[in-house]
Amino acid sequence: MLYKLLLLLALTLGAGRWAAPAAAQAAPADTVAARHPAFDVEAATRHYLDTLTPAQKAKSDAYFEGGYWLQLWGLVYALGVAGVFLGLGLSRWLRARTARLPRRWQRTWAYAALYLLLAAGLSFPLTVYQGFVREHQYGLSNLTFGAWLGEALTSLAVSVVFGSLLVLALYGAIRRAGARWWVWGTAIVGLFVVVGVAVGPVFLSPLFNKYTPLPAGPVREGILSMARANGVPADNVYYFDASKQSKRISANVSGLGSTIRVSLNDNLLRRCTPAEVQAVMGHELGHYVLNHIPKMLVFLLVLISIGFWAVDGAFGWLVRRYGARWGVAGLADVGGLPLLAALFAVASFLATPVTNTIVRTNEQEADLFGLNAARQPDGFAAIAMKLSEYRKIEPTPLEEIIFFDHPSGRTRVQSAMRWKAEHLDGR
Repeated sequence: MLYKLLLLLALTLGAGRWAAPAAAQAAPADTVAARHPAFDVEAATRHYLDTLTPAQKAKSDAYFEGGYWLQLWGLVYALGVAGVFLGLGLSRWLRARTARLPRRWQRTWAYAALYLLLAAGLSFPLTVYQGFVREHQYGLSNLTFGAWLGEALTSLAVSVVFGSLLVLALYGAIRRAGARWWVWGTAIVGLFVVVGVAVGPVFLSPLFNKYTPLPAGPVREGILSMARANGVPADNVYYFDASKQSKRISANVSGLGSTIRVSLNDNLLRRCTPAEVQAVMGHELGHYVLNHIPKMLVFLLVLISIGFWAVDGAFGWLVRRYGARWGVAGLADVGGLPLLAALFAVASFLATPVTNTIVRTNEQEADLFGLNAARQPDGFAAIAMKLSEYRKIEPTPLEEIIFFDHPSGRTRVQSAMRWKAEHLDGR
């Protein structure tokens, strides 16, 4: 559904996350430098890549490539949910139940909230497989089913509250702005995203994890020193208990203005060396310094506006052909929300290579910033290898363009070794 994508973007914009479970530790490339006085970047890169065993690489590839099919199944499920609502009459029934409310905005809001709940219920089998079964199959989750279900229900509650308000605002724009609704709709989505980015670290993230100030020590001081040196207005560092959920490493710089927060999880502290932590946090600080939050917001709004414009045309054509059968009178009819959601799902699927490329480009910029800020190329390369348990390490160039929203492990290790080659004299 469109809103789930928007909420995810709102919670993660400006927080390019490193996330990985434990993997084989890569040996320092200093040994490679000793064997290659001129320092061969490709040899050093291959030295890191070869620390993965064939079994580890096969498991990593299988997990990540399975995600390609999950994207397709997600689209199929979205179309199937729309079919249940429109083809089987669930939308008619839902609209009839909410028609008893006295005001139009109440009817729209109630329909949207109930639609989000029922659509989540229809998608529940795929959600369970993707979020719980598959994660346990690959050893990436630490949650029991009960704990996972509790977090899924919390996430659903947040989605219903914010999603229904977003739908209410969008239908208000449709009814008031007419043919130019998509312009107002883009502005509304932008407002919701900005609010989500601002309140996420303070009100939403604590719903899932406990955030605690990082105790004073070399790690904390090193991060704050790097932040001060690069103009990041953060006076504290937080860590959160992600180990209760997974084995993945994660860190982020999130929020806007007074809600800006530098955070890292307990897996990062437990499983990584100080040099690796410094490398990760240098990357995260780069997102703030390089203004990736406003840049991503602009890119998002451009894509959303194009999507709204395209969906507007497709919606009108489909309603003219099938509207009577589905019981949808027009774009302003909230009973057409399932059709809008299906069309946005198609648009999002088709735009995947574009959105992935935009995000991946920002991540690569943050990588280079982090290398210059932290000056820990071997720590950076080691972390890139730890990502390999859930991200394919050596995709083909076309595969990386289409499916990767972060640089591949090979790209990241190669960038680190290239940086190291240019700084062997200590400059």
